[in-house]
Amino acid sequence: MKVYLETQRLILREFTELDIENLVDLDSDPQVTLFINGGKPTAREQVTEQILPRIMKYYRDLDRQGLWAAIEKSSGAFMGWFHLRPNRTNAAETELGYRLKQKYWGQGLATEGSLALVKKGFEELGLDVIMAIADPANIASRRVMEKVGLKFEKEMMEPDGFVIVKYGIHRADYFKKRDS
Repeated sequence: MKVYLETQRLILREFTELDIENLVDLDSDPQVTLFINGGKPTAREQVTEQILPRIMKYYRDLDRQGLWAAIEKSSGAFMGWFHLRPNRTNAAETELGYRLKQKYWGQGLATEGSLALVKKGFEELGLDVIMAIADPANIASRRVMEKVGLKFEKEMMEPDGFVIVKYGIHRADYFKKRDS
């Protein structure tokens, strides 16, 4: 398993076929998927036939961007995932995202992993813009975005009809804040 990055408490590594059950388990918690699809579980077939193949395609097609399994350093337990990948609606932007099991909420882990990805994105990958989206009601996710330096940009409707909020940070603003 290829490690993408490590933080004090997290290991972000590439997914493998052995992670199917981890992904199914993560998305079977209605609280985890509440702001994604109203709390519906993701079918195992969807994980095996669509989600995991799409994740694996990132590793083949992208230069150091994609979606990574979040592993708790102290126990080796699967905690969820983080992504740093091209924004599907604007190729000039890179999207930050995260999904963690409920037992890991409220411990600063989403912030820790996101800070590391923002740093990697600007300092190693030379990205220009990092953005993130969330359901407007997902206050916890919005707080993470703010803690890692992303600023509210707008509320908008996606092509599928969902209303989302968009946050972002530009490279120059990241370095200005980092160097001050």
